[in-house]
Amino acid sequence: MQQHEVTALFDQQAANYDSQWQNMAPISQALYFMMSPLFSKLPSNAHILCVGAGTGNEILYLAQAFPAFRFTAVEPSTEMIKVCKHNLTQEGVAHRCQFHNGYVDSLKNLMPFDAATAVLVSQFIIEEPKRVAFFADIHKRLKPGGLLVSADLSANQSARTYPEQLSHWLSVMSSAAVSPEQIERVKLAYENDVALRETHVIENIITESGFTGVYPFYQAGLIKAFTGVKA
Repeated sequence: MQQHEVTALFDQQAANYDSQWQNMAPISQALYFMMSPLFSKLPSNAHILCVGAGTGNEILYLAQAFPAFRFTAVEPSTEMIKVCKHNLTQEGVAHRCQFHNGYVDSLKNLMPFDAATAVLVSQFIIEEPKRVAFFADIHKRLKPGGLLVSADLSANQSARTYPEQLSHWLSVMSSAAVSPEQIERVKLAYENDVALRETHVIENIITESGFTGVYPFYQAGLIKAFTGVKA
């Protein structure tokens, strides 16, 4: 799936995205909960780069947990960033945010960030060298010692038990407000348009981009989160 196709897909989903996936919220909330100890080590006025900010949920969580944090939301979907601005305005935290409708590589004239998040973003980059370049773009925008938190779908699709693992995950997804047809499209996307990779492969991709001390710190179903630092 090309970048413009991913963007168009999220443009279509933006208005109903949060309500559609509301039943999956416990997974994302647990991820944010596990992220908090990592962010608690940052300066109290840290500036966070949120790549693929979507509707703004992770920014809202961090903004409430860390009242002096500032954020730059990067989101290529025009419709998604509209929803993000609206949601953060409604919650009274938009004044602590900058919004960039585009990609990381088009960010200009910004001071280095204390940390960056990329939640369910890099999995859409199928070619491994481009995925390394994606994380390298984030790496060069962080201060020395800057924190990375990244979460993506992760699995060994050649494993004997993968069909059962996938079936279980799709059953979890079926609890959300999605149709059987959408579930079938998700299954096909996992085969063709989403780069599900094993833990060690994702660790190597992030490490190759320049980060050190990379390790997984959270998993729920097929979603696995990693952290690393800029040396």
